[in-house]
Order: sequence, then structure tokens, then C-alpha cells
Amino acid sequence: MSIVFTQFAIGRHFNPDFAGTKIHSHTPEEFLVGLQDSAHGRSVAGYAPFCRHLFVPNFTDARMGVHEITPENRHLLQSDYVARREGELPILTRWFDSKDVEPAESPWLDVILYSAEQLKKEGIEIDGEWGIVSILSASDSEEAPMPPITAMRNALGKDEGGSGVALDREYYMRAVEYWKRWATIK
Repeated sequence: MSIVFTQFAIGRHFNPDFAGTKIHSHTPEEFLVGLQDSAHGRSVAGYAPFCRHLFVPNFTDARMGVHEITPENRHLLQSDYVARREGELPILTRWFDSKDVEPAESPWLDVILYSAEQLKKEGIEIDGEWGIVSILSASDSEEAPMPPITAMRNALGKDEGGSGVALDREYYMRAVEYWKRWATIK
């Protein structure tokens, strides 16, 4: 399986202002070498046939990109309407500022891959079979549900920044339960 980065993922995870899992210890090129060297990865199917999750032990300085919401820290949550890239609809997003919470160590990384064919449909050309679209910190080698608003955006289709995969109500409700308890760290 040949894996390359998308510029979309590089612009997020190697950017100190990104709300979510950040990587400072590796360049994108060094990350790919570390990913190839990780002998203990586990690949599982994602939310659609073109999506895969590659779980690997964390070999970077990445810390958890989410923090549990508690009565003691709820007042620290911030929100705004944010688009991930130009031309995408802004969506309501909430997060903790990294100065307000201490992110825990991340034992695992969940590297989310899209097939080259799907990326081409979304207007992204890559020179490989699979493109990294996201890197998530993970407490174990199991998938955490995507934020409900991401599932909704995906259902809106490629013109609005989504993948065109229809909303799965059961998955969406599982995501709501998870994201009621957690928020990203920016």
C-alpha cells in the first residue's frame, strides 16, 4: 500500500494553530518514514469503501487532540464558525485552547486514508494509492466517531467539502454521544 500526504493534512497537523492532533517532532517526510517503519500497525475499514484507518503506536510527539468536557472546565470551551479550506461551508466548531487544558500523551495514532480514486473525485491529485487526510490521536487502536457535523458535511457532497456519503443515523447518534463528552484542543 503506497501512502502519501495530502496538502490538506499537512496544512492541518503540522500547523501549531490547528485545533486537533498536532505533530512538531517530525516533518511530513519524516512522518511517512516513521509510518513505514511502524511494524505494529492495524488497518481497518472506515466509514466508506474508499476510507481506511491505519492505527499505529505513536512514534511522534503528538498528544491527545481532544480533552474531556467536565463541569469544572466547560466554561473554557470556545466556539466559532470555521471552514477547513477555501470554498467550504463554515461549520460551528468548539474547542479548548491549549493554554487552558493539558493534553494527555497519545499512545496511538489513527491515520485516516482515502483512496486516490476518491481524492481525485474531490479534486485532489496524489502520487500514490492512498492519501493521508487526517491524523488523530487515539487512546487505543479503535476508531473514535467523527464529529457529527463532519458526517453532515460529508452527506452534503463534494461541492460543499464533503465526500458524498449519505448520513448514517446510527453512526451519527453514536458520534453525538461521544462528542457531548469531548472537544478538540486548539
